[in-house]
Amino acid sequence: MRFFTDIYDMINTIFEPLIWLWITIAIILFPIQLFWVTAPYGRHTSDKWGWSMDNRTGWVLMEIVSLLFFAGFFLGGSNEKTSPMWVFFILWVGHYVNRSFIYPFRTKTSGKKISVVIVLSAIIFNTINGWSNGYYLGTLCDPYSSAWFYSPQFIGGIAIFIVGLYINIKSDNYLLSLRKPGEKGYQIPKGGLFKYLSCPNHFGEILEWAGFAILSWNIAAAGFAIWTAANLIPRAVSHHKWYIENFDHYPRLRKAIIPFIL
Repeated sequence: MRFFTDIYDMINTIFEPLIWLWITIAIILFPIQLFWVTAPYGRHTSDKWGWSMDNRTGWVLMEIVSLLFFAGFFLGGSNEKTSPMWVFFILWVGHYVNRSFIYPFRTKTSGKKISVVIVLSAIIFNTINGWSNGYYLGTLCDPYSSAWFYSPQFIGGIAIFIVGLYINIKSDNYLLSLRKPGEKGYQIPKGGLFKYLSCPNHFGEILEWAGFAILSWNIAAAGFAIWTAANLIPRAVSHHKWYIENFDHYPRLRKAIIPFIL
């Protein structure tokens, strides 16, 4: 029993340094993904990355771990669960219920594959982020009082989160509508934020988790927001380059993920 108590105390002591290390890894990997390595998602899938598996199954496996780890450590933690903390819980769980159970079964990807390397790396990524955020809120933090609802951080953060959620879901819905049943090719998306960006869905998700980091205002959420940007910006840039290379009339003024900038 003493052994487990010592482990628990050690994790609590080194939690913040671990998150800073996690953030440092994201910062180091960001330029590597941006300039040298294209992750084998979707249109970039390649046999050179080794084994592959059913795309839908892979999506469920890699997304559900974030839901389970966050919910498990939040609900199982010793902290009092206050009203603001339940809002954090609902936002996280709602996002990952969609990503784990709804979105994968709406995609028209029958017969498509996803690299096992990507699935495994995403499982690691989602495990760490789900655990760190669930554990921090469930056990480590001082419980947020109801007054937090009136703080600038919560008001600004929830507004950013909602805008990002709207952009993400609306863009995903549009992309899903482009491909008719049985079709496997790609088309040029048009309209809405696609007028300005190749990947507004990724832009929306970055806004979501930036908003979450602001509204909850803690190091674990900041780490997840930084990792989200470090993963999705290079992916969007790769998609943008692919569109330009494969469509002669692709809009040249359209940016990859940040309007008018990148």
